[in-house]
Amino acid sequence: MYRKTLFSFSIAVATALCALGEEIPQSSLLQSYYSPQRSIQTSVHDTYDSELFTPLEDLQLLPTTEFVSLTHPAFPSYGVRVKKSKFCDGEVNSYTGYIDIEARHLFFYFFESRRDPESDDMIFWTNGGPGGSSSLGLFMELGPCRVTADNETKYHPESWNEIANVFFVDQPIGTGFSYAEYGESVSTTEEAAKDIAAFIAIFFEHFTKFKGRALHMAGESYGGRYIPLFAFAVYDQNAYLENIGMEPINLKSIMIGNGMTDSISYYDMVCTSSGTPILDISTCVRMKQAVPRCEAFLKQSCIDQFDMINCAAANQFCNSEIQVPFMTTGKNPYDYTKMCDGDFADTLCYPIMKTIANYLNQNSTLTALGIDPNSPAYGNYSVVSFVIEAAFEKTLDMARPTYFYVEQLLYRGVNVLIYVGANDWICNWIGNLRWVRALEYSNDAFGSTGHKGEGEELDKLREWGGVLEDGGEWEKMGMTARKGGLTFATIDGAGHTAPYDKPKESLELLKRWLDGKEL
Repeated sequence: MYRKTLFSFSIAVATALCALGEEIPQSSLLQSYYSPQRSIQTSVHDTYDSELFTPLEDLQLLPTTEFVSLTHPAFPSYGVRVKKSKFCDGEVNSYTGYIDIEARHLFFYFFESRRDPESDDMIFWTNGGPGGSSSLGLFMELGPCRVTADNETKYHPESWNEIANVFFVDQPIGTGFSYAEYGESVSTTEEAAKDIAAFIAIFFEHFTKFKGRALHMAGESYGGRYIPLFAFAVYDQNAYLENIGMEPINLKSIMIGNGMTDSISYYDMVCTSSGTPILDISTCVRMKQAVPRCEAFLKQSCIDQFDMINCAAANQFCNSEIQVPFMTTGKNPYDYTKMCDGDFADTLCYPIMKTIANYLNQNSTLTALGIDPNSPAYGNYSVVSFVIEAAFEKTLDMARPTYFYVEQLLYRGVNVLIYVGANDWICNWIGNLRWVRALEYSNDAFGSTGHKGEGEELDKLREWGGVLEDGGEWEKMGMTARKGGLTFATIDGAGHTAPYDKPKESLELLKRWLDGKEL
């Protein structure tokens, strides 16, 4: 969600990949941006003396005034600093800290479950961007408290820690309260994935009460790129953990909310009955004519034979013909049924983001969280880092195909939930359903792959819903389809940040998912 501009170079490349389902060739230019994914084993020593390691075990013994540093001999370059906190949710044990990778430091929050922390599942959450702080997920969407206009917090009854233990991690380095001492940065998801996998292994080894607990890795927007690779890193790391005598991580599922999607679906959302025809006829006709030209141009210049200049030209054409017409309406790209609240460049249509930033820049908040005074973000917190966004764009991170990882996780028994707020335009349900249908794993489970406005049969989708209030009646909450471990679901009335728009419905979806129930 949290992009400085909707019309960046990397969006067009990624959207072409999603739309066409093809892998970028490894041209010399791309190889100069990316080194091959190294084995996760590079982060792990082949052997270690287990007698040199003593787990801390009990989080409740941590102090509230200072950090305790945790290390593990299997991960000599990594450490975790953590302290107990009374922050945000006074009903449960909560903690803040840093994942230290030598001179780089990732900030995290951890909240135990309100229901049963001794047995409830674990959820790892990250926001998108790239460069979007996960404090937005915490304070705006699914965390245990919400920030108020008077720089206080209030209890959030629909928090996801109602039924699970939840991490919120500011990643990659340079996002939110995460920082590097010497300006080092991470500019690819592959790099970030190794750090996350190591942190998760260290955490479970130290806090033995969570060992073996089901882990669900979740995120939204650019999380559609992050989460499959983070999960892959955790899964593949397990073999090496077992080899050196550590317990493997029980990776149960991934959950992607309003993941990044394809630009062709922008036409469907605002010009056909799949969404709501809100643009004038002449504009829609022009967009319709541009769609096949855009697909062909991107495929030729960005996929079949990558050429930076021609691909940039293709991007500019597709932006101007397919994306710009909507943005000139003044509507909210994250909920196309509403007008943008405030100036887009200032608030991204959600003034609450500025409220959150103001709260996190207070001295009292910084002290409570234990933010390092030497951190560049101390008193200078921002909800999104455009420096990180630019770094990821430079490496064309979004251009690398991600759905292959989703398929491989499914084949290995890791369940996948794709949920989408039905009113989102920028990462909309049509584009998400299209790539889910294109998965080899999906086969025919989700129906045909065309456009609804052009004869597509959505007979494989069905309504899902339930009773949200005591004494209430059954109500439709969205549409869903399922095959094996793969579930697709929409949430009616929600935009890009579904837990913010529809907190009760989102929590109900989560409950059923964690319980292994069909929607």
